[in-house]
Amino acid sequence: MKRYIVPGVRTPFVKAGAEFVSLNSIELSIPVMQAMANRSLPDFVAWGQVIPSANVSNIAREAWLEAKLDPTVPGVSSVLACSTSMMAVIQASGMLGFGGSHLALVGGAESMSHVPIALKPEVAQQVAGLAMKDPQAALVMVNDLNAGHFNLPIKGWANRLSGRSMGEHTEDTAKFFDIARVDQDKIAFESHQNAIAAQNAGFFDDLIIPLGDISQDTIPRADSTLEKLNSLSPVFDRSESGTLTAGNSSPLTDGAAAIWVADETGLERLGIEQQNAIEIVDWRLGAMDYQEEGILMAPARAIPQLLSAHGLTLDDIAVWEIHEAFAAQVLANIQGITDSSYLRDKAGVTSDLGAFPIDRLNQTGGSLAIGHPFGATGARVLSQAAKQLLERTSGSYAVVSVCADGGQGSVMLLRKPE
Repeated sequence: MKRYIVPGVRTPFVKAGAEFVSLNSIELSIPVMQAMANRSLPDFVAWGQVIPSANVSNIAREAWLEAKLDPTVPGVSSVLACSTSMMAVIQASGMLGFGGSHLALVGGAESMSHVPIALKPEVAQQVAGLAMKDPQAALVMVNDLNAGHFNLPIKGWANRLSGRSMGEHTEDTAKFFDIARVDQDKIAFESHQNAIAAQNAGFFDDLIIPLGDISQDTIPRADSTLEKLNSLSPVFDRSESGTLTAGNSSPLTDGAAAIWVADETGLERLGIEQQNAIEIVDWRLGAMDYQEEGILMAPARAIPQLLSAHGLTLDDIAVWEIHEAFAAQVLANIQGITDSSYLRDKAGVTSDLGAFPIDRLNQTGGSLAIGHPFGATGARVLSQAAKQLLERTSGSYAVVSVCADGGQGSVMLLRKPE
């Protein structure tokens, strides 16, 4: 049985602390779920959120119910760091055809403006233990807390085991692969240029629903220049060898995004013929020891393995969507998949995949320009790739790649049906 994706809708993506500062992840999810459900009622919802909310245990179900949608539709939540909503697509595709399920509403959200501030474990244990025995004494203890009792996100979302941020790890990657600062800034510049061109051409008009007064992504900059990007100071390694800046790193972002996952029966319910949907050909999850060359390099193993399994080269892919957590990570992954020694030693692939067609990379803008709300990025990238692929000739392929914390990543091979 074949599985398909159909582009969904999303909110505009905006910088954290800006226009959506008052909205949490559920509130960002609600209008997207409602817009999708207005088209067709799914058999189930698969939704994700990476930064946990203390009072939300299953965002898929809770957002669906808060949206006042049919309570008989079940909801399951997924999480795989930045690959969360792509992982939800993979999981949903495996669920179709069982239990009478043919159509899934899939996606995710992230409010990076609403970051839960947690007590240190030992302090939380004392407060919780005291609250069960003497609530009044627990309140007194809470009143005496100070900053030292909290786990403050001073390094953003650092890896728990290493204690280092994604940017710090990616500085290691940039040095390992000798990724030049000028090349990183060029990727960032082109991401903004492509996103602005796509906005002006109306590419996002049917992919984005207005939220409040905001009707389009606010992060892409029409006035971005290489000179401005080159003038920014490094933010993760402030020494002379640091190359990652706020300009060539994805910004903290608020937003929600959705996509449809369907079999042939599900497509009929959407009123879509197979040639107007995009087939999921195959997928790979990559994992590696992130101490080797950086924490976001698993796609450099998964992409070659996926292409090799289907006898494809890099040039056979018409649409390349590689999530831009950092420009350095994008360039390092491309360097890996085009190096024969790396392919053999790291991916176990001996065939030559050819040169990478850089002109096909993120042609409608990537995360550096559009933004990166962790739980929403996978659905955003997949919808963008699917829409681009629908404009290509039948039989054309797309590859979508999303790296993830912990030395993991997900990669999907898509095809426009004949």
